[in-house]
Amino acid sequence: MKPVILLLLSFLFNSALLCQTATKINEKDIPQIPREMRGVWIATVANIDWPSKPGLSTEDQKKEALVILDRVKALNLNTVIFQVRPQADALYYSAIEPWSFFLTGQMGKTPDPYYDPLEFWVKESHDRGLELHAWFNPYRANHSAMTGEISPLSIIKTKPHCVKKLGNNGYYWINPTMKEGQDHSYNVVLDVVRRYDIDGVQFDDYFYPYREYNDGKDFPDEDTYKAYQAAGGKLPAGDWRRDEVNKFIKRIYAGIKQVKPEVKFGISPFGVYRPGHPKSIGGGLDQFADLYSDAKLWLNKGWVDYFAPQLHWPISRVELSYPVLLNWWTAENTKGRNLWPGLFIRPEVEIKEMTREIVNQIMVARGMVPKNTGVMLFSMKSMIPQESITAKALVDGPYALPALSPAYPWLDKKAPGAPQITAEKKDGKLNINWNPQGSEKPFLYVLYTYEKSKWKYEILPGSTNSLSLSFEGEQLPVIAISAVDKCGNESRRSVFTSIR
Repeated sequence: MKPVILLLLSFLFNSALLCQTATKINEKDIPQIPREMRGVWIATVANIDWPSKPGLSTEDQKKEALVILDRVKALNLNTVIFQVRPQADALYYSAIEPWSFFLTGQMGKTPDPYYDPLEFWVKESHDRGLELHAWFNPYRANHSAMTGEISPLSIIKTKPHCVKKLGNNGYYWINPTMKEGQDHSYNVVLDVVRRYDIDGVQFDDYFYPYREYNDGKDFPDEDTYKAYQAAGGKLPAGDWRRDEVNKFIKRIYAGIKQVKPEVKFGISPFGVYRPGHPKSIGGGLDQFADLYSDAKLWLNKGWVDYFAPQLHWPISRVELSYPVLLNWWTAENTKGRNLWPGLFIRPEVEIKEMTREIVNQIMVARGMVPKNTGVMLFSMKSMIPQESITAKALVDGPYALPALSPAYPWLDKKAPGAPQITAEKKDGKLNINWNPQGSEKPFLYVLYTYEKSKWKYEILPGSTNSLSLSFEGEQLPVIAISAVDKCGNESRRSVFTSIR
């Protein structure tokens, strides 16, 4: 009889401990997890970041991708901006454009053995709890780093009337004022949004080309401008060009929202709107006049979900000061979109100096844009080596703990249901299982644990629904779990209250 009594007493004692813990901890006592965009660009053009060279085997490409993604996770970054269309080509299966030269070493050549790189990157990113944003160049049709024959499937061959050759260095550009060319790029973007589980779409600063791509000359569209005038068009050439780009940006944003409202659209324009904006800014390219990029308008109109102006200059550079420019763009953010400066880890700058600058710029962003703070880093290459000074400074400093990306309340304010938790104590471990509630599939879970008077948290992919925790002594740790959707909405934290 005594063993039965002892067993019963033990069960009651453990249950009492659990109940005592559960009643002491209220959900309001659990601290909020930090929110910060920690994005990194993965450039495929000219094989800057991945793959390391054209024509690697499928196995080697996958190995390199996994090294990058494991490193992204280890550095507590949370978003990958993966370049899927560097030059009117594709790093994914496309019926519209050819396979990329930078992937297979020959434009139009299929990976062998076959795999779909974008599908692979999306899955592996999500398995690590990372967002993946597909990065497109909307107009560039060919880059100088491409060698070999242009594929018959390239728009240069299929719609030559929509493309302009620039200079003699291999650059081709889709004419931004050609409706057929706009339709082509629009269909490319929407095709990816429909078929892949991406979390965002991003354009960079390449709208009209930089003049050096065309030997310093203006964009060669005299023929289409004359046709526009002949049809009754009254706008000066510069306004006409900007107007067509503006209409394209607005159309892309609306198209993405119509297909998948939760997919974010971001733009990373050149960091200076125009010299003299603000007054102390005296240098830099005039993107309004040279790239025909009215980036301020897009931000003012709210045709983006996030904006990452490329503020690639040091804090102390007076005529192109990083905090001065960040402050100006913040003031222009009249629709309250997420604003995250794009930072450049410059390879030509001494590494310790560059590392200090990047850490300082992250801290400046936290101070100046505290509500939905964050940055995007260009690029991953310098942070991949284990001995990277920059990576060590980030993970030992501002990125010591993981963070959720900021939310997008104008897209979705409704949080997913709080997970239902069960737990079992076995062999010195606490085995936890949880199930999502409601119709919305969580993108992430956040695990909160309270031991030794301290809260800890861990971000888990949405495919995870169980884990085992070790603990010391008889006192069980307090466990809480929340669900997070694709727009960053976090559910109530469920504190577990039963044990088997």
